[in-house]
Amino acid sequence: MAEPHATNGSGFKEFLPEFVYGGIDGAITTFAVVAGATGANFDIPVVIILGFANLVADGFSMSVGNFFSSKASVDAYDKHKATEYWEIENLRETEVEEIRDIYRKKGFEGELLEQVVGVITSNRDVWVDTMMKEELELSKDRKSPYQTAGMTFFSFLLIGFIPLAAYVFALLFNTSQDNLFLYACLLTGVALSIIGVLKSAVNNKNVLQGVAETLFLGGIAAILAYFAGDFLENLFR
Repeated sequence: MAEPHATNGSGFKEFLPEFVYGGIDGAITTFAVVAGATGANFDIPVVIILGFANLVADGFSMSVGNFFSSKASVDAYDKHKATEYWEIENLRETEVEEIRDIYRKKGFEGELLEQVVGVITSNRDVWVDTMMKEELELSKDRKSPYQTAGMTFFSFLLIGFIPLAAYVFALLFNTSQDNLFLYACLLTGVALSIIGVLKSAVNNKNVLQGVAETLFLGGIAAILAYFAGDFLENLFR
């Protein structure tokens, strides 16, 4: 299994994939909860309670899943690297021949090939790193599992709060409760559009396609949740 390559960016840009996918999940699942609660004609406090419960529980669950997935990749990389160190110590000639084959396939030959092999095999760390990249096609991610999980959780909470914003505002400031779901739809649409743009940057895809896909998925989730809530509310009335 190939290890994801480390990104070249730094700071927030380096964690953009985690921010995007945490944000998408946070916005869509929380919006679905709001839509379902609205379809069931729940009062504002209930909508807010269900929304925040979803934010904390689903956000934590997603970040834990991200943590274990990232940790499994790091552990697999470290295991393969330890194996390579053992092999160059105990199967040196075989490993030297593997380096020779790798660079022969790259077009090196004769004295130049032997010089390259000699330089690489003269340093154990360089030798192992070369085998990891060239033979196993593995490259260790610089981001720790704790960092990726933390960014996922932060993004889930930040973007996932947006569908609830209108309800929280109405409750705190005792404003009109009319059209709250409409405002939630508009705010969520803006949030998903921004996330769609960022997703396009991560995947190197067309921006309009990324926005359309994200809005479509969010809309489908909201429609299903709304009518499910409406159906159940009528069923148990």
